[in-house]
Amino acid sequence: MPETVLADPAAPAAEPGPRRTALLGGRIPLARLRDLALVPAIVVIAVVGQIVNPVFLQADNLINVLQTMSEMALLVLAEAMVLIVKKMDLSLESTMGLAPGIAAWLVVPAGAGHGLGLVPGGWSIPLTLAVGALVGLVNALLIIRFGLNGFIVTLGMLIVLRGILTGISGGQTFFRLPQSMLYLGTAEWFGVPASIWICLALFAAAVVVLGWTSFGRSLYAVGGNVDAAKAAGIRTDRVLWIVIVTGSVLAALAGLMLSGRLASVASAQGNGYIFTVFAAAVIGGISLSGGKGTMFGAFCGVLLLFMIQNVLTLAGVPAQWIGALNGLIILIALAISRITGGKVQE
Repeated sequence: MPETVLADPAAPAAEPGPRRTALLGGRIPLARLRDLALVPAIVVIAVVGQIVNPVFLQADNLINVLQTMSEMALLVLAEAMVLIVKKMDLSLESTMGLAPGIAAWLVVPAGAGHGLGLVPGGWSIPLTLAVGALVGLVNALLIIRFGLNGFIVTLGMLIVLRGILTGISGGQTFFRLPQSMLYLGTAEWFGVPASIWICLALFAAAVVVLGWTSFGRSLYAVGGNVDAAKAAGIRTDRVLWIVIVTGSVLAALAGLMLSGRLASVASAQGNGYIFTVFAAAVIGGISLSGGKGTMFGAFCGVLLLFMIQNVLTLAGVPAQWIGALNGLIILIALAISRITGGKVQE
C-alpha cells in the first residue's frame, strides 16, 4: 500500500498509512525542512568562524567544542523526547548535578574530598544512574499517576534536587573522585574523547528508534493527540513512563561525563543549563506543543548553538553577552519555525 507523507490536494486520495518521521528513507515532510536548513547554517558558521579566527577549524578546537557540547547534548536529547510526548522536564539540570553528587558523597573518602567513603569507588556509575532513574520515577509518578501539571512538578523537583545537593555538599565541591567517575570524562577512544562517542551513539540510536520503530511512532502519536493514541491501542501511560525515566537517566549520565571532565562535582553543577537546552531544542525544530521534531534536528540545534558560542568566544565577545544570545536565538527560531512550518508550533 503506498505511503503518503504530505497530502497533495490535486493527487488522488490514498488509503492512510503510518506517518513517517524520519529524515532519510522516503520523502521529506515539509515541516522537517527546518532540520535540513540547519546544515547550511552550520557550514556558514564554520566559514565565519574560520574568518574570525583561523584556530576555529583546527582539530583541537573542534574536538573541544564537541566534548564540551556532549554533556549538554544529552540533556537536549532527554528534553527533546519529553517535549515530543507533549510534556516538559525542568528538573534535568538539577538531576545532572544531584546524581553524580550523591555518588561522590558516598564514594569519596571522608576528610579527603567532603565525602563519606561508605561505598567502594566502583559503584559510582551504577549509583549515579540509579539516582537519575529514581528522580524520573518520582516525576512520572506525580505527572502520570496523580495527574499533576508537568511544568509545576519538575519546577518543584528542580528546586528540591538543587537543595539536596547543596545540603549534602555543604555548599562545597566534591573532589578526589574515584577513577570510575573520571573515566567517561577523561578517556579517549581512537584518539577522540569517549564522551563524544557516547553522545553520537545515543543520538544515532534515538534517530533509529524514533524514525523506524513502532515505539518511536508511539511517541509522536502521544504528543500529537493522546486520546487518539489511546483509541489506536497505544499504551500511552507506559510510553510516558519510559520517556520521563529515560530522560532523567540521560541527565544523570550527562552529569557523570561533566564531573569526569572537571574531576569534581560542584554544589551548583548544572544550574542554568535548562535555558540552553530549550534554546537548542527549539533551534532544532522540536515543537513545544508536542508531536513534532526529530533527533537529527535536535543534534543540529545544539551543535549550531555551541559553534556560535565558540565563534563569539574566539572573537573576544564577553561571556555575559553569550547568555543573552541564547534567549534571542529562541525568539528567532520560534519566528522562523512559524513562518516555515505554518501552524506547526500551535
